[in-house]
Amino acid sequence: MYKLLKGFLKDYKFQLIVGPLCKLLEAIFELIVPLVMASIIDVGVANRDTDYVLKMGGLMVLLGVVGLCSALVCQYNASVASQGTGTKIRNALFKHINTLSHKELDKLGTPSLITRMTNDINQVQNAVAMLIRLVIRAPFLVIGAMVMAMIINLKLSLIFFAAGILIALVLYFVMSKSVPFFKAIQKKLDKVSLVSRENLSGNRVIRAFSKQKQEQQRFEEISDDLSSTSIKIGKLSALLSPVTYVITNLAIVLIVWFGSKDANGGMIMSGDIIALVNYMTQILLAMVVVANLVVLFTKASASAARINQVFETKSTVTENPKTHLSPHKNAPKIEFDKVSFSYSKGKNALEDISFKINRGETVGIIGGTGSGKSTLINLIPRFYDATEGSVLVDGENVKDYPFSLLRKQIGIVPQQSVLFSGTVRDNMKWQNENATDEEILKALEIAQAKDFVLEKPMGLDAPVTQGGKNFSGGQRQRLCIARAIVSKPEILILDDSFSALDFATDAALRKALKEQTENMTVIIVSQRCSTIKNSDLILVLDDGRLVGKGIHRELFESCKAYEEICLSQLEKEEVLK
Repeated sequence: MYKLLKGFLKDYKFQLIVGPLCKLLEAIFELIVPLVMASIIDVGVANRDTDYVLKMGGLMVLLGVVGLCSALVCQYNASVASQGTGTKIRNALFKHINTLSHKELDKLGTPSLITRMTNDINQVQNAVAMLIRLVIRAPFLVIGAMVMAMIINLKLSLIFFAAGILIALVLYFVMSKSVPFFKAIQKKLDKVSLVSRENLSGNRVIRAFSKQKQEQQRFEEISDDLSSTSIKIGKLSALLSPVTYVITNLAIVLIVWFGSKDANGGMIMSGDIIALVNYMTQILLAMVVVANLVVLFTKASASAARINQVFETKSTVTENPKTHLSPHKNAPKIEFDKVSFSYSKGKNALEDISFKINRGETVGIIGGTGSGKSTLINLIPRFYDATEGSVLVDGENVKDYPFSLLRKQIGIVPQQSVLFSGTVRDNMKWQNENATDEEILKALEIAQAKDFVLEKPMGLDAPVTQGGKNFSGGQRQRLCIARAIVSKPEILILDDSFSALDFATDAALRKALKEQTENMTVIIVSQRCSTIKNSDLILVLDDGRLVGKGIHRELFESCKAYEEICLSQLEKEEVLK
């Protein structure tokens, strides 16, 4: 946990010093109070001196007020430091996650990252607050109470040491048994988050297949597993209070027993016995606090390790731009030179892919499911890096581009249409914040989305709910296409973005793209041969290999895989039209 916090606590040195000092001051006052109480009993009550009782009583009240003020100052500083640190960690973690490539995000998993961003950071945040408030106070009270007991009566203080050792052994036993469960709980929280996310995002599919009961059972199994682990920890932790209270109360009985004998012999005052009992109670409360701190810091340590794991995960796609880029106007806009790619060790998802795309061309990419179409286009904006070979844009390797410069000239419409909550206008300005309404409307017109947007009572200011659920699948696809066009990219990548469109809208959209996107290189990934048949270049993928490239008619005659795809969708006469 120190490894995580050392960088984020440096801005809160003042709070880290003032907070514990105030809490230390409060603890000192708490240790003085039993002595004042003993003095009241031995002097004021014994001599029936009312003035002395009132005077010392006033001193106790003063000590209490000053102690309260010290506690409030400490609490304020603890809140500032803990909340500030939590915010800084959360911001830094979110920023770091956004630097990771798709490979690392796939490995870590969205549900796990959400748990780390929320629950794990909250655990660390609470630990920082307790670090300032209690880490110095609790041990100081234990040690201070024992020292004060030794000052009052050395013989009776042996009871304190015996009780302290027994309580410490109980704490060690409970904590050693509990610690292994805390890391398990965090992993099980990840599973709960995963299942919850799947159920909430796939709710319509679950209902369509009437799988509510099965999914409920699945969630209950995971939830029960988490619950059973938490109960085990709860049972162990439940031993702390009764066992420590038994030890402490036995110690108090022994103090009173032996103290009363010494008091009868005149070896100790009655007030000193009361003071010793108070110190024993303070030790008990402090030890319980220590036990809770151990639990808290154990949880926080497990959470900090999970957060550090994300920070220590480095992107395999790193930005290492050249000082000077020299894009070649005469070079192909995009070139793949003997490119191979593998998601992990084993079989390549792409194998020895080579082709060139000239500026302003419309290129279709087709192939069966799992043939590597989406993988191929993800190499262009460097969502992944090629394992072998090179991907070039304007004659320069994409690895030499700054991310911002490379991705600024690329507009991507992914397979899953993703809209963000806000308005239509907000979504259209996602990449180009300075886009005018005229530019937005033109992009909507090209994407065949202008009519249904303007039919909305608020037009461009029509609300978009989370994920764009208030629009149909086809409408979302067209809005996503329009959003990409608004930025006027040099390269437009449409990854199976026509799948929810009817054939008429599909044709109208492709025609508009051809006529109104001058010099834009358009890459269309599709399962429909009718969508890509009029492209300037068609790439045919099969099991990660490029098995054909050319125009429609020549591929139909020379490429068996392309012929099979076409004939599975259209009659031969329609294919050759």
